[in-house]
Amino acid sequence: MIPVEDPDDPRLDDFRGLRLREDRHLDHFVIEGYAAVAELLHSPYTPRAVLVLDRKAARIEPLVDGFDRLDVPVYVAPESVMRTTMGFNLHRGIIASAHRTALPDAESLLERASSVAVLERLNDHENLGSLFRNARAFGIDAVLLDPQTADPLYRRCVRVSMGHVLRVPFARFDAWPDGVDLMQSLGFTVVALTPSRDAMSIDEVATSRPDKVAILLGAEGPGLDDESLVRADMCVRVPMADDVDSLNVATAAAIAFHRLVPGS
Repeated sequence: MIPVEDPDDPRLDDFRGLRLREDRHLDHFVIEGYAAVAELLHSPYTPRAVLVLDRKAARIEPLVDGFDRLDVPVYVAPESVMRTTMGFNLHRGIIASAHRTALPDAESLLERASSVAVLERLNDHENLGSLFRNARAFGIDAVLLDPQTADPLYRRCVRVSMGHVLRVPFARFDAWPDGVDLMQSLGFTVVALTPSRDAMSIDEVATSRPDKVAILLGAEGPGLDDESLVRADMCVRVPMADDVDSLNVATAAAIAFHRLVPGS
């Protein structure tokens, strides 16, 4: 571990000004918290640096050997240095940076998958992180994003996912809802999740799960666009109490993954 005492030390540049930073277009992203940083060691992303709060350094000892083998520097700093560098207090005590990689082509990802989640205009980072965690838990092969969905590698999203976003392949469609046609051409049954009472109950669909399924989910509030609903092979709802309007999107996704993905 390498002690750092100066918040202006250029070795900390990856972690500078994180509170206000929009890093979607940077060549790296950050991973916050012990569990998420541990997932980084087993992910396809290449670590760049690790920064640890000095009073919590002992806790990360089990991770240090892994980063040493990758020749990744582990910096240790007092709370005042970390707060000045990042712009907030890091209560979890550890943060890492990693190189971004070019996103795979959506079609090539679909060709290797039998179950995918497809997200339309999902811009809440906490919902997005929870959804990726659910996708990993229930064996979703990949997540496909429309052009407007938020960056899954944004710091809060990675943290909420407990690092599981690092282990689930994802790609972004160039055009939407044309992506629905592509999935159908590759043999996927596109299932649009909606709270509409006119939709088919998920219980009916679960009795004969499609061999290849794409579960289409929209943002909370507006839900899916009408054109997406029309292009889907079926519209499906999760049965709930009459006086409840809808579920949180990550919760609804977890139910759909469990009921519709073979082997989950």
